[in-house]
Amino acid sequence: MNFRKFISNAGTEILAGKSASNNEELVSQIEKSEIVLHTDRPGSPFVNIKGKAKWGDVKFAALICARYSQDWRDNKNDILVHKFKGSDIYKRKGMKLGTFGVSKMKNIKVKKGDILKFIENGTSTTPIR
Repeated sequence: MNFRKFISNAGTEILAGKSASNNEELVSQIEKSEIVLHTDRPGSPFVNIKGKAKWGDVKFAALICARYSQDWRDNKNDILVHKFKGSDIYKRKGMKLGTFGVSKMKNIKVKKGDILKFIENGTSTTPIR
């Protein structure tokens, strides 16, 4: 399990996938009650907030998700990120590697300016390698 790993300001571990096969591994270890994020468009890491999310964790995880997405790479604009629980993820036969369905989600709009600040300042904490 070689994911991008971050620690939020609240001390919460946040994991992000690096590829379709890595997203498969990441999703397989998510607990039903944990929060997961993915962009509205394909080509995004799945991002998993480990354990119970604390104040600021969701915003931090949404920034990670948006920053490492192909949508950001290609468009450099606001990014729509979906937030859902591990229990809302499903995989049907025939779905491509790294592709999953989600039964319930909420939308988070991550602003271009926030992503640029995130990149400029580095993450609020250093990624764990």
